[in-house]
Amino acid sequence: MPDAEQGREPGVSQQVIDLYDEYTHRPLERRVFLERLAMLAGSAAAALALLPMLENDYAQAAQVAPDDSGLDVGRVDAPGGAGKVQGYLARPRQGKKHPAVIVIHENRGLNAHIEDVARRAAKAGFLALAPDLLSASGGTPKDEDQARDKIGALDKQAAVADLVSLRRWLAAHKHSTGKVGAVGFCWGGGMVNQLAVADPGL
Repeated sequence: MPDAEQGREPGVSQQVIDLYDEYTHRPLERRVFLERLAMLAGSAAAALALLPMLENDYAQAAQVAPDDSGLDVGRVDAPGGAGKVQGYLARPRQGKKHPAVIVIHENRGLNAHIEDVARRAAKAGFLALAPDLLSASGGTPKDEDQARDKIGALDKQAAVADLVSLRRWLAAHKHSTGKVGAVGFCWGGGMVNQLAVADPGL
């Protein structure tokens, strides 16, 4: 709600941030989120004006450009537990072998932010794989709500089996030193823990 007299955007209240966090990380339907946001903002129009300040702008948030001259990046198909897993692989151009890391996405699937995190890891000297754990169901959709629904329906044991297979694939990769770690965000953080329990080679 712009301040008409001062011509400036107000700060976003903690209540609005908490609501958006609930919508992003818990099963809160978009319709319910928008209704509650309208109540906090004072009207539906004000709620719609707040949305651009809350939603992710992946292009603006990127820290390493996809065409960074110091990196080799690209899409790969890697062996999962029961089939191929699509992913985004990034590595430094300099040097033959690097320690590897699996970058596990949050409940929105493999998106531009997670690809950027993989490039950041590559800039730090790692062979980084960001797998799309929704590959078996057609891959991450562009609509984040659909991605969240797909994550909710995902067979977690099958996802862990995919990660174990991917860890082994990275360990044997020609650009890998054989050492593989993992990092995850939100839902992906829990999957890192599951992978650590399932695969002592991590």
